[in-house]
Amino acid sequence: MADILDYCKDLKQVSFKSGQKLLSEGDRHGKLFVLIEGEVEVIRERTQVTHIDEPGSIFGEMSTLLDMPHSATVKALSDVKAYEIPDALTFLDKRPEFSLHIATMLARRLYYTTSYLVDLQQQAAGKRQDLDLVDEILATLVDPEQFKARKKK
Repeated sequence: MADILDYCKDLKQVSFKSGQKLLSEGDRHGKLFVLIEGEVEVIRERTQVTHIDEPGSIFGEMSTLLDMPHSATVKALSDVKAYEIPDALTFLDKRPEFSLHIATMLARRLYYTTSYLVDLQQQAAGKRQDLDLVDEILATLVDPEQFKARKKK
């Protein structure tokens, strides 16, 4: 698969100063950003989830694909240059190779998140009842009907 930045070379470049927000949690504007250079942090509910400095990283894809407000804030930790994709759904519809790249990235994130949750469950097995909530959340994601049945009890 070609480098994601190759697909963006004809797009508008935007700049952000350190401390400036690329995306704000709760907002919705249908944009994607692709990092060219710089470093950003991802913040959800006032907690830093991660920091990213890898060129080609994409921001705003979850909001775009799920048609929901942004689930996190993306804030520049340094001066940042990024490609801006204003009408992301149209862009993705016309460029299936870009969509495939996003699907691969999301699958990778899901793999690591699932692995992390399994590790957490194994560490907590039999040690803390409050972590049984993780089991309930995972069960709900896999089978929403099971959640409804538990709620009725």
